[in-house]
Amino acid sequence: MKPGRMSLRQWAGWTGLTLVLVLVTAVAVWRGDILRASLDPQVPFQTYTPPPAPDYGDPAAWALRDVRGPDSGAAAIFFVHSTTYDGGREWNGPIDSPEADAWLKRVVLPNYAGPFARAGAISAPRYRQGSLYTRLTLRDDAREARAFAWRDITAAFDAWIARHPDEPIVLAGVEQGGDLVERLVRERVAGDPALRARLVAVYLVDVVVAVDSLTAEVPACTSRAQAGCIVAWSPVSEGNDGAGQRRLRRALVWDERGRLVDLAGREALCVNPVTGSTDTAPVEARLHQGATNATGLEWGVRPALMAREIATQCRGGLLRHTELKTESFRETGNWADRRKSRPYNLFYGDTEADVSVRLAVWQAR
Repeated sequence: MKPGRMSLRQWAGWTGLTLVLVLVTAVAVWRGDILRASLDPQVPFQTYTPPPAPDYGDPAAWALRDVRGPDSGAAAIFFVHSTTYDGGREWNGPIDSPEADAWLKRVVLPNYAGPFARAGAISAPRYRQGSLYTRLTLRDDAREARAFAWRDITAAFDAWIARHPDEPIVLAGVEQGGDLVERLVRERVAGDPALRARLVAVYLVDVVVAVDSLTAEVPACTSRAQAGCIVAWSPVSEGNDGAGQRRLRRALVWDERGRLVDLAGREALCVNPVTGSTDTAPVEARLHQGATNATGLEWGVRPALMAREIATQCRGGLLRHTELKTESFRETGNWADRRKSRPYNLFYGDTEADVSVRLAVWQAR
């Protein structure tokens, strides 16, 4: 072989290496798009056959059903969980998916339903939730799948309220579940004086709510000495302005016809969970009542809390907050898991304290 000329074997080797590098780079750049596409059901929602409807007279349709601790209060709590079903073949997850149910029991319930356990008997329906894919795209099919879940939540609510005809009530939901609870408040509670009279508070965690969609009957909570109101926040860490802008740009809210539409620049609601108010002043970390990672904790066991750690401020419709740097408060799991609700709760103690105070306010009046 003459100097300066590659052999066929060398040429093939370098070509192969180049192709591998190109492929690796492409996967790194478009990995999210590739994984997102793998969750696409690949069928129009209009021709899709959803899983069978739950029977809310059957205890198996509930992840928690009127569960009360030894020292729990007088309230009845209706809790709607966040996204736990990844998707792939289904727009709406069946209620008996083992993987989705495992995430619900291991992560969502201990971290997000746990703060309400001391307030009373807590119930959490399983429902045909919109899959994770429906939260990663703004396609009409995805919006319809998320709206479809409403029929299960209203059926579960009817079954639940029939079992609790007299108690003070607390409604709570996280992420997709919070969206559904917000609609429940507007369409089922706001216009019913008997239900409004029993309402302690509504908690919408990690939810963007349009301020102009609130009703006069169930307003935003402006102070902690208030009952019958809404506590809602959508958290974004300080300095992560890009994430905040994307969240508002991609947020979907209910319109008067029960459709999910773009927020489209409308003002978003932020009630600071640390103060229980809409005050936009910065709140020092010393007022923070406790973050925790309760993932994997047995139901009924109260987790240890890390208080005085998180500074907060409602700003631009979002809850800006500082981050905890300890290992327990880092994102874990696979690509899909990291796009669900965080596997910890930065405001566990604050939520627990808030519902306790509002229940006392309700009882006093």
